Amino acid sequence: MDQAAAWTRPQTRTTGKRPIGTYLLASTSDCHRTGFVLPDDQQAKTLRRHSQQKDGLFDLNPVLHWERMWARKPYNCERCGSDFVSCTALKHHFQQKHLGKVHCEKCGQEVLREKLQDHSKSIHDRSTMETHKLNWENLEERNIKNMATKISQTCRMCSRHFGTILSRENHEIQEHHFTASKRAQMSTGFSPHNMLECKGPQELQRFADKKIHPASGSQHAACVAEVGALLQLIQGCFPVPASRVIQGGSYVKGTDTQGRSEIDIVLLSDLFANVNPCKKQLREGLEALRENLKRTSHGNRILMGKRTPLSLRFNFLCTESLHSHSFEIMAYYDVLGPTPSTDLKLHLYRKLHLCNDSDEAQLCALALLPYQVDFVKASVSRVKELIRLMMHWFKTSFASTTEENKFRRLPSSYTVELLTIYIWERAEKPLFFSLVQGMRAVLKLLVRYAEIDVVWHRHYHRKFPIFVKVYQKHTRPFILDPVNPTINVCDTCNAWDEVAHVARRSLLKPLFSRVRAEPPWLFTNDW
Repeated sequence: MDQAAAWTRPQTRTTGKRPIGTYLLASTSDCHRTGFVLPDDQQAKTLRRHSQQKDGLFDLNPVLHWERMWARKPYNCERCGSDFVSCTALKHHFQQKHLGKVHCEKCGQEVLREKLQDHSKSIHDRSTMETHKLNWENLEERNIKNMATKISQTCRMCSRHFGTILSRENHEIQEHHFTASKRAQMSTGFSPHNMLECKGPQELQRFADKKIHPASGSQHAACVAEVGALLQLIQGCFPVPASRVIQGGSYVKGTDTQGRSEIDIVLLSDLFANVNPCKKQLREGLEALRENLKRTSHGNRILMGKRTPLSLRFNFLCTESLHSHSFEIMAYYDVLGPTPSTDLKLHLYRKLHLCNDSDEAQLCALALLPYQVDFVKASVSRVKELIRLMMHWFKTSFASTTEENKFRRLPSSYTVELLTIYIWERAEKPLFFSLVQGMRAVLKLLVRYAEIDVVWHRHYHRKFPIFVKVYQKHTRPFILDPVNPTINVCDTCNAWDEVAHVARRSLLKPLFSRVRAEPPWLFTNDW
């Protein structure tokens, strides 16, 4: 056998005990993880001696060894998500890392069973004020434009931007040691009394009626009146007369929950069309609106967020402060008008595709907000109930961001809405269905996020050049905005692997125990 053949197919030599390979593992810990057993001392010495020979019989090729060993990892630890090549390695890992430990339901961290109570007292006790304070970081994550700035390619630890998602993931592993166990620890955070602990559809429905569905009856009527009055106040306090006002957000779509109600306002004025560029005038107008609102009678119920370049964000305490609405206000000129022609919309798509200024692209895309609202509102009420459940799941199943992963971004509410609608359409749009079956289907798809590939053709056709170019370059997960063919809404998230891990853990909860797919959800059997 020549030298090349010896390299591509390393030979082994038999001793009195077992075959000796041509590879040496770095340490005993590597062996525990891979399931590979080191030869004894005598065999190791023999292997090293032969490896130093230059006859070509025992060339070392550790790269090939690791490729072969890590290509097959059929054993998965359900606690942390780590993969192993043998049952023995998995058992050793469990004994070393997890034996005697339980998950804290509040933060997802593993602690010794006997120390769980002390951990909860020292880490999670908070005052009532801290528990109910507004989360401004979540407010700052609002993105009504849904203009993905390739957050999917941004490191969740240091915010460094990369050219591809794969490069970003490799960076997180190499530079930040973002391993499977670390991902499990930083992602999972099931809240106490989570809806996943419900034991059937009836109990889930009672939970949703009590803790998820927004107020109804007289309280809802009072809320509508207060929001309408505030909208009139906003138009009056804006220093420029608005020719038209666009509304969006979960409140307008009918997908709001008790703990999450978003209202997006776009003030359109023809005066901004005559100023190029108009960013300075927009900032000045929003700053004036900010100060004017503070001086009104509603000022004591408006809690302003941090200043942003192109929008005004605040929370409005409504109906005797029993709940709040998250407002985001933007302004621009009316790009499309109230009843645009198809050609005018296609022209806007071309402009968005060619625009190199991300701020200008976001402002122009505001004209598409009514079509996003209409797309979601067209769903039946049962779908909106399922969307609320998924919104609540995202809110109560993930660990809060820390200083270490402060740049992590979960999918936007619009992404969750589109994903849920897609699942409903896969089930052939039933008017009535089991929420447990629907939620199970969405979670199973999230586990397989790398296979998500969704496109609608209601506002642009399959041969539209912009769509063809975008689709040719697309990477999964991929959900193309149904009203904007230039945007993959999945790009607003850089933690899909965490979403898949939490979804996998959620499917093991009592709510889905012994639940099997029923018509019209049988397609999930392939997942």
